[in-house]
Amino acid sequence: MSDNELGAYLRARREATRPADVGLPGGGRRRTPGLRRSELATVAGVSVEYLTRLEQGRDRNPSVGVLVSLADALRLTPQERIHLRHLVKVTSGGMALCPSGGQAPPRTVRPTVRALLDRLEPAPAVLLNRLGDVLAHTTGFERLHGPAGLLEYDLPNLTRFVFSDARARTVYPDWDRVADEYAATLKYEAGADDPWGAELVDELSFAAGEAFTGRLAAASGPPVPDDVQRFAHPEVGELRLARERLDLSGSEQRLVVYLPADAATAAALDRLTRGAASGSGRRRSSWPAPSPPRSARTPATASPRRG
Repeated sequence: MSDNELGAYLRARREATRPADVGLPGGGRRRTPGLRRSELATVAGVSVEYLTRLEQGRDRNPSVGVLVSLADALRLTPQERIHLRHLVKVTSGGMALCPSGGQAPPRTVRPTVRALLDRLEPAPAVLLNRLGDVLAHTTGFERLHGPAGLLEYDLPNLTRFVFSDARARTVYPDWDRVADEYAATLKYEAGADDPWGAELVDELSFAAGEAFTGRLAAASGPPVPDDVQRFAHPEVGELRLARERLDLSGSEQRLVVYLPADAATAAALDRLTRGAASGSGRRRSSWPAPSPPRSARTPATASPRRG
């Protein structure tokens, strides 16, 4: 990586943006492709001199307001906004800073929890921490969420996927309700004094804007998940899923198991997860008859909540 990745990225995005993309006339001869510096500066509401300093690496710490203005002017996608913010942190030295307080979200998976996930095959099940990071999952979960794009990331995160990946709006037909739930869950689980939670909040605030910040501000108290979540799978069509959440004792981790909420979903999941379960002998149906979500608490080490 060069010492001016931020400037190089801004220039590349400027040169890849056509004047017509931002409502400007494109006539006349141009020495450079895309927008001129003066045009981007005008649309973003910053001075040409300041934009020049950013592109040349003479200013490496733009404010959030400037970043938002430039991202809006360049029509950056949520993923491109996350990348831009990452470059600012690297360039300014912010990546070297370590929050002084709080405890990092646990990412170690206990052997007993891995054994439990093995026992749950072929049901889709996932282990999450307080930030929504995907720590471990069954093969059934991979076959459910993999084609949607969630597991393409180095460290998949359900909340980040919902707010920063455009595919989430297709996968979740009731995206607004899902977004409400995940914003409320992050606020409730991480808390105001969690530096790792604050980092994710900052990232999603920049990437998704009002779609995230408005929901975060409106959330009060524990999240209230829907009894049934609709999920549009690219291969088997729309599924209606009930979710059981089990909070693991002695950790800030939770296990979420996805169950069919109707017979059609049970049949679709059986086709989708065929082969996920190991074992010999004759083939048995992977899914029991659907039943309403349970509300009873599981004794000993786990207390279930829909999540």
